Amino acid sequence: MKIGIIGAGNIGGNLTRRLTALGHDVSVANSRGPETLRDLAEETGATPVRAEEAAEGARVVVVTVPLKAVPDLPAGLLDGAAEGVAVIDTGNYYPQQRDGRIAAIEDEGLTESRWTEQHLGHPVIKAFNGTYAQDILDRPRPAGDPERMALPVAGDDEEAKRIVRDLIDELGFDTVDAGTIADSWRQQPGTPVYGLRAGVDAVRKALAEASPERPADFRG
Repeated sequence: MKIGIIGAGNIGGNLTRRLTALGHDVSVANSRGPETLRDLAEETGATPVRAEEAAEGARVVVVTVPLKAVPDLPAGLLDGAAEGVAVIDTGNYYPQQRDGRIAAIEDEGLTESRWTEQHLGHPVIKAFNGTYAQDILDRPRPAGDPERMALPVAGDDEEAKRIVRDLIDELGFDTVDAGTIADSWRQQPGTPVYGLRAGVDAVRKALAEASPERPADFRG
């Protein structure tokens, strides 16, 4: 499958490593230009590209950039993607630590991923936002393994969600349907499922126990 990854930090870099190892055709971009991705490309076989080229022909696009950088992504980012492209949003809102205050999230009550998809002009699937980057490399397990971790996945497009869940299964993790993007507050920073290393039952329980009130550490 052709996959575009926009952002080559910890999550983007390790997804590039795993997805290329699984045989996918991966293009990867960052904010500094393809020449800065030479080492990652040589290590993985991924194709380094400019951000505006990353989605070209892609069936899946992973947007894994700091939330404050989302409005600065190139216009028409997804115009060249395959029809029905599934867009994965791994982002989190850290107002005190990194992103500054975003009024639409804090005052209007938008979930972080709804805010992101409004900027992208395309529905997103929220996944990997509470996953430790190193776990993508270290913790894959075969289906049925009692130590297999489960990841929450939220989104409004059921077909795109199925594609993403199948891809996560291929990466070696179970998934739990966490509902729609309106429900995705259940997996935002500060919730019980955020950073949880556990199986399906524990992830479902953590999602159910989430509170819609944003914790003080994650308010601007």
